[in-house]
Amino acid sequence: MTPLTHRDFGGTGEIPLVILHGLLGSSRNWQAVASDLAATRRVLAVDLRNHGVSPHDEHHDYAGMEADLLAWMDARALSRAVLIGHSMGGKLAMAFACHRPHRVERLVVVDIAPREYDGDRIGGMLDAMAGMDLAKVGSRVEAEAKLQEAVPDWGLMKFLATNLARDAAGRYFWRANISVLRSELGKLAGNPLQPGDRFNGPALFVAGAKSDHVREEDHAAIRTHFPQAQIEVLSGAGHNPHIEARAAFVEALRRFL
Repeated sequence: MTPLTHRDFGGTGEIPLVILHGLLGSSRNWQAVASDLAATRRVLAVDLRNHGVSPHDEHHDYAGMEADLLAWMDARALSRAVLIGHSMGGKLAMAFACHRPHRVERLVVVDIAPREYDGDRIGGMLDAMAGMDLAKVGSRVEAEAKLQEAVPDWGLMKFLATNLARDAAGRYFWRANISVLRSELGKLAGNPLQPGDRFNGPALFVAGAKSDHVREEDHAAIRTHFPQAQIEVLSGAGHNPHIEARAAFVEALRRFL
């Protein structure tokens, strides 16, 4: 079990919204949406193991992350929560809800489905990050320029660069545990649910219309595991609808909640 850190965005309510970020993300990526939602609900955003400022661990699989989340909730006397999970965090939220339904009031899953994914693309990004000699980097601009040589998509490069940090001596390093995430990528790309896993509570799946992470053929599997699932597709958004269609995303969540 890895003790997790989190950001508290305030708000009120006995049952908080708990945000679980995606692979190579962190609670930092959810600041804008969390602040919007905190106008009417208490909002907490977690840094999962090997991400953000939470501790590193030599293992990174969904069972371990479920144990982390359970311990984090118990330590804060949170008997129930509304889970909002994106991508990897969405798979974690699905598994936690199915395995511990009494701890989940409602479930929101963002642009991911209960199936196995091809990890080659993210594997290439992790390889590019691992291959950078950060000891020779003198500035963030220089680091981003080197990273963009391997990751031409500017928006994606900027997202990956949110993992750059500096130590007390001014040396750059990756906050995310790149080597472990690379070695455990096969587990993360897999389906965390077994055929009999079910969550019968309210569930909302939000997908980006320009993303292929949730396809039409995934809807049957979603409704098998989550019989009450609502599926909403946001036009103009890709894999990050909470960023690319923020207003529509927040409105969809407010309707559901």
